[in-house]
Amino acid sequence: MIARERIKLISEKEIQDRPYVVYWMQASQRTYMNHALEYAIGVANALDKKLLVYFGLTDGYPEADRRHYSFMLQGLTDVKRSLALRGIRMVVLKASPDEGLLRLRYLTSMIVTDRGYLKLQREWRSNAAENADCRMVEIESDVMVPVEIASDKEEFSAATIRRKLERQMSEYSVPLYESECTIRSINDKIDLDELDITDKSVIDMLNLPGIAGEVKGVTGGQERALELLEEFVEEKLDTYGEGRNEPGSGNTSGLSPYLHFGQISPLQIYTRIYDTNSPGKAKFIDELVVRRELAINYVYFNSEYDSFNSLPKWARETLDRHLQDEREYIYEMGELEAGLTHDIYWNAAQTEIVLTGKMDGYMRMYWGKKILEWSRTPEEAFKIALELNNRYSLDGRDPSSFAGVAWCFGKHDRPWGERSIFGNVRYMNDKGLKRKFDMERYLEKVEKDKRVHGIG
Repeated sequence: MIARERIKLISEKEIQDRPYVVYWMQASQRTYMNHALEYAIGVANALDKKLLVYFGLTDGYPEADRRHYSFMLQGLTDVKRSLALRGIRMVVLKASPDEGLLRLRYLTSMIVTDRGYLKLQREWRSNAAENADCRMVEIESDVMVPVEIASDKEEFSAATIRRKLERQMSEYSVPLYESECTIRSINDKIDLDELDITDKSVIDMLNLPGIAGEVKGVTGGQERALELLEEFVEEKLDTYGEGRNEPGSGNTSGLSPYLHFGQISPLQIYTRIYDTNSPGKAKFIDELVVRRELAINYVYFNSEYDSFNSLPKWARETLDRHLQDEREYIYEMGELEAGLTHDIYWNAAQTEIVLTGKMDGYMRMYWGKKILEWSRTPEEAFKIALELNNRYSLDGRDPSSFAGVAWCFGKHDRPWGERSIFGNVRYMNDKGLKRKFDMERYLEKVEKDKRVHGIG
């Protein structure tokens, strides 16, 4: 946990007249192991104030669609219920989060918020701080080691950040315990145009593209995240190291969307996994901490994380040198989105993400590499891969998504042997898939997904 604050002085009387400490919940959409929430409770108790939790439901977050909003709203319903059990009032306003906060100004003696790493998330917090007339404190709760403490620069690879994280982990891997508000706010009447997030029609009033529909059988929220964590520990963790890359095995935790929406804390996952003697523990923790926080380091220190320009110089140069190489296949965005290529494995991966909102990890790497191979330019390929991933994946628009797409183009990797189109960027092909994995099982899994969703 790390706090940053901006202070604009207001009179003592104004502070006394404003009844609430407001926790602006945005990134950490949970009540369990939420450092920002617990800090806000502590401040409210110390000031003899009530705590009000606020969430701003923005109208059409960039690249988010119905499946993402549905998943998030399910989670927020969980949060509101859990807060009520602790005597805390929650309000959800339809507004850009920073602007909605202004509607609470007359109630707010102090603002506490959690932390986001993407450009828009940081812009919201910067705007809110500029417009606040009271103290505003930002608390970090969605990484194991605070991002600037882990490193003060953009890291080259997992190897370079791993050593730094390992030196810091013992200080920050401390369990967080819940506290109670001294004064309850749950029954307070507040004159605001609130949204009833339990009303299923709420999603219809949002400005959503409607391309990526809701995913059948997937439920958002902190309670479901905890269930998945337990299922993973009991049934899959032991074989995680050897089976996580096997397409169709299902040997993953399924927690990435819940981490993306802050519905589960990485600290909670880490604590639960660390306490086991499982042979899969080390590999999973490396993915949870090192790989995930490398991605957060990337989007935090590289302002061009969502463009081709974010790639290392060697990758951009080698791809540019091979710009005129002959491409055997070139596919347009529409063909790729519909899974209409000559490659049955790639088509299956695209179908998987469209139907289920997720894609097996190894297949996502293969999927991105082939988009590079089948596009006119690497810049076009980067844009297409990012757009498809962010539109359909439930964990899209996340630091790990941006880093994952960039990896397919050479980010966080090293130069390999030179070849057509790719230059020195790592190459993947279907022969490698068939040599390493049971690809027939993967195709059967996707066919089953199609039947579940009434297709084919």
